[in-house]
Amino acid sequence: MNFQSIEPHPSISLFVKNILIFESADKNIQTSLPFFADGYPGLMFNKTDNGLIVNPHQKMMPILFLYGQTVKPIELEISGAYEIIIFQLYPFVLKSFFNILPQTITDNCYDLQGVKEFEISVLTDRMLLYKDVAEKVEGITSLLYQFFEVKKQNIDLKIKQVIERIIASKGQENILFIADELRINSRTLERRFLNEVGLSPKQFAKIIQFQSSLQQLAVKDFTKLTDIVYENGFSDQSHFIKVFKAFTGKTPKTFTI
Repeated sequence: MNFQSIEPHPSISLFVKNILIFESADKNIQTSLPFFADGYPGLMFNKTDNGLIVNPHQKMMPILFLYGQTVKPIELEISGAYEIIIFQLYPFVLKSFFNILPQTITDNCYDLQGVKEFEISVLTDRMLLYKDVAEKVEGITSLLYQFFEVKKQNIDLKIKQVIERIIASKGQENILFIADELRINSRTLERRFLNEVGLSPKQFAKIIQFQSSLQQLAVKDFTKLTDIVYENGFSDQSHFIKVFKAFTGKTPKTFTI
């Protein structure tokens, strides 16, 4: 498998965190790609020999679709050659751009054919004709920029600030402190955040905290497990293991094997 992580074009970097590309030309391969909670919904394009199935839902996915917050671990199951392009979106995008209530697609997906403002089927057909990844990335970039131009006035800038603060602190900054700093009532913040993101601020912060620990574990940037525990703001080792297992289905020790 070939994997790339590329930065989005500056025109969309306000609302796209990253672009992930997974490719394999092997027609005889069976591939399972695990995905865990990371705090970012996304837009996914997939071109495969035999379709893409999301487990444990056993759901065959369309070529181009949105997905919401991933809280429970999932796997993408692919048989044969494939090309997958994922635009990781900042959490405020689903509602402000696509008018989707984010909580309705948490651990779920949304077929972009349901978006009436643009001819998604035309883009899908065009994407399948493009021969290289760069053209496909450019096509999706253009689509998202069109949404931004039309919908940018819908962005809740205060909630965007809260999201940025949580991400910058790796989920460790106190939510009440953030609310006070940004001069927003804590209950108002809770309501508006849930409306825009589909999760409570504390849930979102926990996911960002988990992701930071997961990345540290994956690259083996620690001497002992307690290094990860305390560097990522967990109260103790049992708390870390409980959170980690909730999001991956595995203990940290099992995950590293």
